[in-house]
Amino acid sequence: MTAINDIVTAGQYFLVITVELVILFIGISFLVGLIREYVPEEKIRNILTSKHRGVGNIFGAFFGSLTPFCSCSTIPILVGLLDVGVPFGIAYSFLIASPLLNPVIFFLLLALFGLVPTLIYAAITFSIAVISGILIERAGYARYVKAVTLEKSCCCECSGEPSSETSVHKTRFANSLTFAFTLFRQVVPYLILGAAIGAFIYGFIPEELIVAVAGPDNPLAIPVAAVIGVPMYIRAETIIPISAVLLEKGMGIGAIMALIIGGAGASIPEVTLLASIFERRLVAAFVVTVLGVAILAGVLFQILASEGIILT
Repeated sequence: MTAINDIVTAGQYFLVITVELVILFIGISFLVGLIREYVPEEKIRNILTSKHRGVGNIFGAFFGSLTPFCSCSTIPILVGLLDVGVPFGIAYSFLIASPLLNPVIFFLLLALFGLVPTLIYAAITFSIAVISGILIERAGYARYVKAVTLEKSCCCECSGEPSSETSVHKTRFANSLTFAFTLFRQVVPYLILGAAIGAFIYGFIPEELIVAVAGPDNPLAIPVAAVIGVPMYIRAETIIPISAVLLEKGMGIGAIMALIIGGAGASIPEVTLLASIFERRLVAAFVVTVLGVAILAGVLFQILASEGIILT
């Protein structure tokens, strides 16, 4: 009878969390699609190219936070930024912020963890993206970027017949919907996988086991979670619903944040792609940056939770 109850509980959780995540993801992706339509990539490149260091890093991290892309999309954009003359440090701030702080991650965290943890997460990742971009350029790591260029192509706005303003807005609206559903089709397997794993943990894994292995009283839980997360290919859309269950089961919020940052920030495919444009020393610096952010954020979150500032 207990097994049947566990199955029912897991099934109910799976259905509820899947529906919530699907609706949330499509809505967020549509809004991001509108941003992409009204603030095209070429305009972003022009803004970043014209900015001085420091201010440019802030803009780089900001624009990185608007891109709900996996590494397969982030790396080509990075190459494009470097190709048009965006300073390396600014492009690096974009690289750090893009996988760690984008609208999809932000709103999923907001829905599952609440406002305060989400804002703290955003402040940490944004600050590190800006600071790491400034420091890595000052350290001279730009010399470890390989010579990679992209073929120039005409943007869609420079061809075709002039359209009325109403027609342009309708086209952009339609493009945003297409973007949202295209992105959804790419991500839906990861959402379902995350919800399924979360449902299994919710229904079948004892709380005592999770607390013993990764609870807040285990001093090694945060660095271990960060190290495990870095080489794993876990999209944020997968790990965040899993993390919500792990938190409810007793896993420390510090370890959860370390796992999210490690998994989203430096997956194996991303590191592999970076190796095609960065020399090994720069790739290592990137992985160390992500690992450092994961551990720092994890420790800070655990301290804030222990002080009662973050409710878990």
